[in-house]
Amino acid sequence: QVQLVESGGGLVQPGGSLRLSCAASGSGFNIYRMYWYRQAPGKQRELVAIITTSRSTEYGGSVKGRFTISRDNAKNMLYLQMNNLKPDDTAVYYCAAGRPPNFSAEYWGQGTQVTVSA
Repeated sequence: QVQLVESGGGLVQPGGSLRLSCAASGSGFNIYRMYWYRQAPGKQRELVAIITTSRSTEYGGSVKGRFTISRDNAKNMLYLQMNNLKPDDTAVYYCAAGRPPNFSAEYWGQGTQVTVSA
């Protein structure tokens, strides 16, 4: 059982940057695969980024080259650095965690709102 709490969302201008954080409770963070997802109104939930236990990363095509996912295992923290933000990035952003052996996104935070607008 793990609890996830996102923070760092807000209003930012196009071309700006924002860093999201996700704090994970309890032990076991080191063995979780961690995810960032987002969901905009009227749209399907979209995978943004994945980071594995070995810190390998993957990104959705819409954010590749602009966003960076990272983790600090000593602090049980997950981060998403968002650069060159666009209005289409506006969404609620969620972190999620998956346990071995399948590492499916099982645990979810409540989300944090990101709005990109001039």
